[in-house]
Amino acid sequence: MTEVAAPKPSLAFFDAVALIVGIVIGAGIFQTPALVAANSGSNLAVLLFWLAGGAASFVGALCYAELATTYPDVGGTYYYLKRSFGRIIAFLFAWARMTVIQTGSIALLAFVFGDYASQIWRLGGFSSSVYAATAILFLTALNIIGLQQGKWTQNLLTAAKVLGLLLIVVIGLTVSASEVPSVPDTSSGGAIGLAMVFVLLSYGGWNEAAYISAEIQDFRRNIVRSLLASIGIITAIYLLINLAYLRGLGLAGMTQSEAVAADLMRRLWGEGGAVFVSLLIAVSTLGALNATIFTGARTNYALGQDFSVFAFMGRWQKRPSAPKEAFILQTGIALALVLVGTFTRKGFETMVDYTAPVFWFFFLLSGISLFVLRRREPHVQRPFRVPFYPWTPLLFCLICGYLLYSSLAYTGVGATMGVLVVAAGIPLLLWNRYRQRPN
Repeated sequence: MTEVAAPKPSLAFFDAVALIVGIVIGAGIFQTPALVAANSGSNLAVLLFWLAGGAASFVGALCYAELATTYPDVGGTYYYLKRSFGRIIAFLFAWARMTVIQTGSIALLAFVFGDYASQIWRLGGFSSSVYAATAILFLTALNIIGLQQGKWTQNLLTAAKVLGLLLIVVIGLTVSASEVPSVPDTSSGGAIGLAMVFVLLSYGGWNEAAYISAEIQDFRRNIVRSLLASIGIITAIYLLINLAYLRGLGLAGMTQSEAVAADLMRRLWGEGGAVFVSLLIAVSTLGALNATIFTGARTNYALGQDFSVFAFMGRWQKRPSAPKEAFILQTGIALALVLVGTFTRKGFETMVDYTAPVFWFFFLLSGISLFVLRRREPHVQRPFRVPFYPWTPLLFCLICGYLLYSSLAYTGVGATMGVLVVAAGIPLLLWNRYRQRPN
């Protein structure tokens, strides 16, 4: 009998931490601190906002830790939604992740990489798009070659980005307070909710740990450890980097900056420092892009296992270990979104609008699924139980609901396009049902 290839527990604790940290610390920490500062009334408020973001992520991680250890599956959230709400909701989530959430995030990160790589070496009028498409193709090929190549690439990129960020922290914190330029204070402290929107955007991505639950060694222990350790590392880095920004530029200087990290390094090291930051952001975004490509194909594989219309994605390449067809389709959709962003000439903004509402809607459903599964399957062994149930998951759902409202309030045409693309999955679902009907 031919052995069917399937995911194997090949990821160690350190690999999981590198993957989660690599996804979360992408481009956000280089873009959102100035926006948070603009909605803060003091240096302390800035740091409290970032601390609150870590706490909110910690609450969500506790909920996901129970789901991932109780139901380890390569489909992650797709599997939880299927058990909780049935195949229709699960299908729409997997379709949304394949066409909007994950592929939109891949395109978004690729555009940021392209923008900063173009600061170092420009490739003509469409430089950002060329870099974006090239990065997607190269990293996808690397992950198709095999798990070992993909995870070691991720580990190296994550290490490089963390070391670079810590270097900025050290430089920023060693600046004498008297050297901070005098800038009129234009900050205000009235938009707490808006500040948290930007903060939580920068913390997004830790939930991707759910998609490696079937591939992590000693998953009952390492999923919880990797989630909590990663969020602890990320929170510490975010607090330190914002402390460095405040020390080096001051609150008003942060508020007026369009590229806060580059401005800090330019003031201390001149244009050479600005180039260094551009290189750091390119590496940082490349790490997040690789991790997002890595986890995204896992849901496509799970979808192909359950629905015949996508059966071609439900095959796992045994040697090397990878869902090859799922990777290829994901890349095709991501490249199409890069093309859309190229024509709108607002690649990053378009992708944020496109992905945010859909992401937070299904994130809210994943929180609700914890309540549903606790009630429906009370006798299932749960290696980790979320503390202070039901208040902890309820708080998580409230946070998701608020971000869903905010993403709809602050986005435009891109959000509508994302919702319509998700709705386009309904005819495919009906076609799948028709194909499976007995003759």
